[in-house]
Amino acid sequence: MSDVLTAVSFDAEGFMTDGNAWNEEIGKAIAAREGIDLTDRHWVVINYCRAEWKAKGEAPTLRNITKNTDVSTKELYELFPGGPGKLAAKVSGLKKPTGCI
Repeated sequence: MSDVLTAVSFDAEGFMTDGNAWNEEIGKAIAAREGIDLTDRHWVVINYCRAEWKAKGEAPTLRNITKNTDVSTKELYELFPGGPGKLAAKVSGLKKPTGCI
C-alpha cells in the first residue's frame, strides 16, 4: 500500500471512513491501488462526486453524475469499470453509495 494511504483509514471494502481526510494525492493512490490511471475525464467525475458529497452528505448516483456532467453512462463505465458508482465513490474518498451491492 502506498505510504499516503497508511495515513487514512478504510473500511473492510476499501472505502475511506472519513471523506474529509481525502486529498488529490490520496485519490491518485486509491486509483492506482484499483488499477486506474487517472485522466482529466476521471477528475470531472471525482470533482463532481466530491462537490455533491460536500453539498448533500452522500455520494451521487450514476444517473446524477451523467445528468449533471458531460460524462455519459458508457464513458462512466469505461472510466470506472466493473462498478462505476462504487469505484468513483471509492477513488473520491467517499463511503459506499447507498443502494450499491
